[in-house]
Amino acid sequence: MISVLIAAILRLMMDPFIGERAAYLPFTLVVLITVLWCGPGPALLTSVLSLCFGFLFAQSESVGMSELVQSTLFLATAGGIITVGEIANTYRRKLIQTNLESQRRAEQFAQAAEELNLLIDGTPGLAIYMLDPSGRVVIWNKGAQRLSGWSEEEALGKHTSIFYPAPLLAAGRPETDLAQARSEGRIEGEGWRLHKDGTTFLAAFSITALYDEKGSLRGFAEIVSDITRRRADENALLARESLLTSILSTVPDAMVVIDAHGVILSFSDAAQTMFGYEAQEVVGRNISILMPAPDCHRHDLYLRRYLETGEKRIIGKGRVVFAQRKNGTTFPVTLSIGEARDGEQHIFTGFLQDLTERLQAEERLESLQSELIHVSRISAMGAMASTLAHELNQPIAAVVNYVQAAHNQIAGPQDWDLAAMREALDDAARNALRAGQIVRRLRAFVTMGTVERTVETLPSVINEACALALMGAREQGVHTYFDLGPDALTVLADRIQIQQVIINLIRNACEAMADSAERRLRIEAHPYGTEFARVTISDSGCGIAPAIHDQLFKAFSSTKPDGMGLGLSICRTIIEAHEGKIWLETREGRGTSFHFTLPRAK
Repeated sequence: MISVLIAAILRLMMDPFIGERAAYLPFTLVVLITVLWCGPGPALLTSVLSLCFGFLFAQSESVGMSELVQSTLFLATAGGIITVGEIANTYRRKLIQTNLESQRRAEQFAQAAEELNLLIDGTPGLAIYMLDPSGRVVIWNKGAQRLSGWSEEEALGKHTSIFYPAPLLAAGRPETDLAQARSEGRIEGEGWRLHKDGTTFLAAFSITALYDEKGSLRGFAEIVSDITRRRADENALLARESLLTSILSTVPDAMVVIDAHGVILSFSDAAQTMFGYEAQEVVGRNISILMPAPDCHRHDLYLRRYLETGEKRIIGKGRVVFAQRKNGTTFPVTLSIGEARDGEQHIFTGFLQDLTERLQAEERLESLQSELIHVSRISAMGAMASTLAHELNQPIAAVVNYVQAAHNQIAGPQDWDLAAMREALDDAARNALRAGQIVRRLRAFVTMGTVERTVETLPSVINEACALALMGAREQGVHTYFDLGPDALTVLADRIQIQQVIINLIRNACEAMADSAERRLRIEAHPYGTEFARVTISDSGCGIAPAIHDQLFKAFSSTKPDGMGLGLSICRTIIEAHEGKIWLETREGRGTSFHFTLPRAK
């Protein structure tokens, strides 16, 4: 609007000179300026106002053909100006937008380049620099300065060979590395490099050939890091591992390492010898392959219970268990388990010692001791018989004499000497009592031993006894099943005597199954009421006839052709000395179960 008024004033000022001619000329320039600065809308409005002022400056009393032609030409010219001006505005806006976008990208590129330089310069322990195609330094970061000791001013323009020690220079290694990178695109390796002070360091390096879009070589990017200390630490670690491995390989005990899922991680040489497996056969498999039933089915449950509750039952303790070789045979071992943690990972290490030879030696020793005790008993019985004969000879002879004297008195005349007869009978009674006292004193001498009872864990007592009693049972086809109840089941007992009872009952059970097609031995231990614990040993033999049940626990009573009949009698004596009881249940043709009880520890 203002521009139209200004144009009108200028036209008015020019009117004395041009008159009615060029009535619309100043307004054409106004339309052009308006469309360029304000756009097509204001330019249209300017055109209409300019048309009105043009009629005024035409100074005609009526509108003729000439005025219409001028008005039409002005409107057409204004329309053309508006169209061209809008096209110019569109290109101008695009140009401005393009310039702004280019400026923004330039700023982003500058910021990214600055951040990249900061990143490269701030990378600790890494020297990052660029070489031209001839191998001379063109870019040198601060990491390279820290690592090598050369400043940027000192390194720029220098050939990469200054970083190689003399032996590598003599071998032409700098040129070889660049040629290899040029042909392969990228190489990585390790080698010795030089500090500025002449000292060397072991470096890990990578050299990458850089090509432009046309495939022309622009240079090389090289990254170098000092790995001297890391390699020394690795070598020291390998040396320690080698030393540890050599030590463990000489340890006679087998070592097996598992994770929290029971998967075998390590299997020592001694373990390979003990079980008959190669390490590669068992590593990655579950530890249960080294266990007989029922432990192989329960181990994962025991492991999961410990991880959930944290309750240690066998970790840090030694115990006697049975293990299973690759060929299926079982053997007793002492097992000690330790735990370690690698972050959140649980690692369990088991040390196993084969008890086979030791138990065989103990069994031979026990056999010799039994024979010695048997001989000693026979000798003692002979000595006892001689003692009894000697000690009882006088009182029995006196009894006979006194009774014979009384008999003679009775057989004589009727005038009996009652006082003499009474005296003879009294003396006979005293000597008979004396003989009884001799027998009681000898019996007390024989049975004067006492039972030394201590608090014992019943499953542990049974396991140790089974380790000896079941020697060779697997080879005889006997399958043993355990149900030993809680590990916390404790009793008050003489450990050795109770184990002797268990061994005797297990061996009797194995002998009873010698002719059976199916040989199953079951050993159980459970609470029996609140005061006692009960141990049950069951076999799948032919059973025992009910008629001889009451005779089995008496001395010199046996169902074996060559048995002495003392085993079960001794078992009953031991159990009763522990304030328990022993009995049997039989299913004729289907096996026998022997039970005995022991007082629980309070």
